[in-house]
Amino acid sequence: MPLKNSSPNIRKSSALKFVILFGIISLFADMTYEGARSITGPYLAFLGANALTVGFVAGFGELLGYGLRLISGYLADRTGKYWAITIIGYVFNLLAVPLLAFTGHWWTASTLIIIERMGKAIRTPPRDAMLAHAGQQLGMGRGFGLHEALDQTGALLGPLIIAAMLYYQGSYRESFAILLIPAIIALTLLGIARHLYSKPQDLETEKNNLEISKVQGRAFWFYLAGASLIAAGFADFPLIAFHFARLNILPKTWIPIAYAIAMGVDGFAALIFGHLYDRKGFVILIIITIFSSFFAPLVFLGNFSFALAGVILWSIGVGAHETLMRAIVAKMIVKNKRASAYGIFNMSYGISWFLGSVIMGALYDYSIISLVIFSMAIQLTSVPVLLFVLTIQRIPQAQSN
Repeated sequence: MPLKNSSPNIRKSSALKFVILFGIISLFADMTYEGARSITGPYLAFLGANALTVGFVAGFGELLGYGLRLISGYLADRTGKYWAITIIGYVFNLLAVPLLAFTGHWWTASTLIIIERMGKAIRTPPRDAMLAHAGQQLGMGRGFGLHEALDQTGALLGPLIIAAMLYYQGSYRESFAILLIPAIIALTLLGIARHLYSKPQDLETEKNNLEISKVQGRAFWFYLAGASLIAAGFADFPLIAFHFARLNILPKTWIPIAYAIAMGVDGFAALIFGHLYDRKGFVILIIITIFSSFFAPLVFLGNFSFALAGVILWSIGVGAHETLMRAIVAKMIVKNKRASAYGIFNMSYGISWFLGSVIMGALYDYSIISLVIFSMAIQLTSVPVLLFVLTIQRIPQAQSN
């Protein structure tokens, strides 16, 4: 779709259509792998895994996955093969899920869970770099917020499908198998998007402002440090689901429903966060970080009602970083280096998530109260770092790129 000589209104319309199309792709993709993730914790327990194993698999999957983002982001910027790398990642990400229907041991299931995370890692930096071109036309917060909202709609529907399967006496394996349908739809739409928008960089018209980029580039590293602290304090949902199942806080069919509620809140909040970020800037992230850190005592110490409230707070925190991180990094980094920056950011984020997941898995078997203290303390430690970024760089007023 040629855009270089088109009018600003046509570019903006094309950018919006591109974001919506990729949002629909993400909707079906999330329906696939988030539907699976809503039951991977109980499924591993069903196959004989303990809490430490669940925490390790979840954390190692994130570690390996986020680490691969460094490589895929660098390769995308180096080669310009944004679409090819994105498509390869989606194939691994989505087709690993229905293969879980054929597993009979926790270690084979764990391998596929990790492969799914690897696929997501490969495709995320080049995809986000392409979306950032459209975000320049729409507003970075709005563009990524809209994409996240559609993305999380799929993340809501997937667990609901799984809940329905389990309610009607379906097994875990049957639940994984049915997710082949949205996986095929997502891959088909991805091929269509590649055909219609072969050069999404043409959506972005502004030239890189190298002087501002250098200033914002320094802020990037402080923001990376703060976000990594937050990641270390976020429990992965498989561990949360394991806790719900082990103590029977939520019935079996309610666990994927709780995850679906979280994804629905995430999607709705993404639109609000994106809008607020475009208007108010970086301070929005700091406020959300403080607010969402209270998920841990509600989830791990509360009863049914408090546990659901904690899951909602957890989803608000995760959603804020999934939405705003991409917008913030896009404003800090020049456009031909964004995929690499996303890779660096996500690698550090993933290492922190892995270490935090393993620590919390171990703490869970030792003392749930210790887990809660660790989670809250390390998240709140990030606040002074984020305030430092806000103070010295004045991100809300900066006009990058």
